[in-house]
Amino acid sequence: MQVLPLTSPAIGVSLAQALRYVAAWRERIVVVKFGGSVLDANELGTLPEDLVLLQRAGVRPVLVHGGGPEITRTLERMGKASRFINGLRVTDAETMEVVEMVLAGRVNKHLVTLIQQAGGRAVGLSGKDARLLQARRHASEDLGFVGEVERVEPEIVHVLLGAGFVPVVASLGFGPDGVSYNLNADTAAAALAAGLRAHKLILLTDVPGVYREVEGRRELISELTPEQARALLSSGVVSRGMIPKVEACLAALEGGVPSAHIIGTETPHGLLVELFTETGIGTMIRNPEA
Repeated sequence: MQVLPLTSPAIGVSLAQALRYVAAWRERIVVVKFGGSVLDANELGTLPEDLVLLQRAGVRPVLVHGGGPEITRTLERMGKASRFINGLRVTDAETMEVVEMVLAGRVNKHLVTLIQQAGGRAVGLSGKDARLLQARRHASEDLGFVGEVERVEPEIVHVLLGAGFVPVVASLGFGPDGVSYNLNADTAAAALAAGLRAHKLILLTDVPGVYREVEGRRELISELTPEQARALLSSGVVSRGMIPKVEACLAALEGGVPSAHIIGTETPHGLLVELFTETGIGTMIRNPEA
């Protein structure tokens, strides 16, 4: 790798560009979500450091997480098999206890610790805290205690952001009867981004973004309109695990978030590159007028 001297014009251009974007993002809320597969593969990379650097630059980051693989392992140790319908975990009462223990306990506090080791201050929450993510039972009764976000009360997150903390939110919700619900982390992040009036939703995953086939080779799509994204969903170009991510981006845009991004974790300091450079990385979905 070529190391440019500090006197290089390229360094000056990069710094000028970055500083312009830093100024533009001050006081903006950015919701960042990553799934359990990323954590499981130890692919967090520079994420904790990036969150701290964003905060010190005046950005207000909020982290939302899942933890599916760790839930599956815990259930296996209990002798309980996991079952999924359309990618959603069938969650009976016993499984819900494990989901809550793993997400709000083990995974959430591990992430809080990593951010604090990187020099920041973080507070762990679940959607049950301060009525943050209010949910109803999923339309499919076969899923058990799987929920859909019905209402967001973001006050506690605003309080923490204003006090200089990074909120770390586990994808759990609760119903009007006090029942806990297992939430899909992508859709929970989209709902929270809309409820916070965030300026951007970023979904971190183990692939660089949305791809399409062009003349027999895979090509990364850097930008999509909502209409183009829906067309890719309908045609099957977007498939499998990318479906809920694209749908979450669309839901965030419908909720008033100006743009949503799907980026991979393989790029060091990917969040900083996404926010503070001209080109960014991954796939961005936004309304043309945004």
